[in-house]
Amino acid sequence: MNYEDMLKKAVQNLPARSETRFEVPVASVSVGKRQTIIRNFSEIVKNLRRNPQELSKYLFKELAVPGESRGNELILQAKVPPSLINQRIKEYVRDFVICKECGKPDTILQKIDSYTFIKCEACGAKRPVR
Repeated sequence: MNYEDMLKKAVQNLPARSETRFEVPVASVSVGKRQTIIRNFSEIVKNLRRNPQELSKYLFKELAVPGESRGNELILQAKVPPSLINQRIKEYVRDFVICKECGKPDTILQKIDSYTFIKCEACGAKRPVR
């Protein structure tokens, strides 16, 4: 068996590649009379590999509503449509989770002095975030 045949055999034995190993989590939202509850907030934070305070602070600011974190849920003190919440989570993922260089979600946030950087663990890229 020559090199070309071994290479073909090795490529055939590779597992199928999944291009979308990361999906933006969808919020499970329940809207009440005066508040909105994101029931799976802890799952969202776990999938994004981010601190719950960072994501909740971002959502409070972007949705312009006060709120609090209670257990596994995030409670917003206003009626907010689920579509708007999911849109803001996608924007957070785009700005603070996905690497701009390689497009992978394997990033961490680093705070150096008064600046916050997003560092990719896959390709090593580092950039400041707003």
